[in-house]
Amino acid sequence: MYQKIKEAANYMQRILPFTPKIGLVLGSGLQPLAQEIQNAVIAEYHQVPYMPHATAPGHVGQFVCGYIEEQPVICMQGRLHGYEGHTPESIVFPIRVMRAMGVQTLLLTNAAGGINTSFSVGDFMLIEDQINFTGKSPLIGPNDEAIGPRFNDMTFAFAPDLREKAKQAAHTCGIPLKQGVYIGVNGPQFETPAEIRAFRTLGADAVGMSTVFEVIAAAHCGLPVLAISMITNMAAGVQMQALSGAEVNATAEERSQDFRKLVREIIKML
Repeated sequence: MYQKIKEAANYMQRILPFTPKIGLVLGSGLQPLAQEIQNAVIAEYHQVPYMPHATAPGHVGQFVCGYIEEQPVICMQGRLHGYEGHTPESIVFPIRVMRAMGVQTLLLTNAAGGINTSFSVGDFMLIEDQINFTGKSPLIGPNDEAIGPRFNDMTFAFAPDLREKAKQAAHTCGIPLKQGVYIGVNGPQFETPAEIRAFRTLGADAVGMSTVFEVIAAAHCGLPVLAISMITNMAAGVQMQALSGAEVNATAEERSQDFRKLVREIIKML
C-alpha cells in the first residue's frame, strides 16, 4: 500500500508547480468551491495511479489543485463512500496520498442529518468528536509502519487548535456554528427512527454516511483534521416526515454560498 501511495503522490507532485498545504474534501453543497480555486490544475481520478472512482450523485471525481485565499490547496471534488462499494482502505487512499504530498491540514465537509433536536435544517455543525458505527475501519489488516503506527490515538483526532480557528472564522463571517458529535453509518438507506433514538442516546448530534474513515486514516498518519457538517435534513423521526435525497440536495444548494464563505474564511486563518 505504501508503494501505491507514493506512486500516486509522485504523479500529483509531477503535475503540480507547488506543494499543497491544505487538503479539502468537499461534501454535498460545497462542490462549487472547486470552481473558485485560482490557477487550478485538475487531475481526474482515473489519471492518478490506483485512485478509486467516485460514483455518488453530484460528486465529479477529480482533484482540483490551486489557491484559495492565497493558500495552496488540493481539493477532492467528489469523495468516496462505502455505499458505492469502496472498501474503507480505498476510501482513505486519497487522504494518505495528500499526506505523502506534504499536506499539513485536512479540512473535511459533509452533509448530515440532525439528531440534536435543538438543530435546524441549514445549520452548520463543527465536529468535536465522532462515533464510527460502520463496524469497519480502514486500519484493519497488516499495518505498514511507513504509513502510521499499529495502534494510533484518536483523542485529538479533531485538532482543538483548528476548531478554535473555525469558531473565530464563523464569528468573523457572522455565521452561527453549532458544535457536536458526528456518527458515521454505512448507508445508503436513511436511518430508521429507532436507530436515531439510539444514536441520540449514544451522544450523537448528527449522522452521515462519510467522514469517519477519513478521520481515522488522518489520525493514523499524523494529519490534523478540521471537519464541519451541514445539517441538510432532520434525521428520521425528529419531524416524523419521510426523508429523501432531493431534500438533502435542495438544502445543500440553498446553504452552499454561506458554507463556501465560512470555509474560505477558515482557510484564510490556517
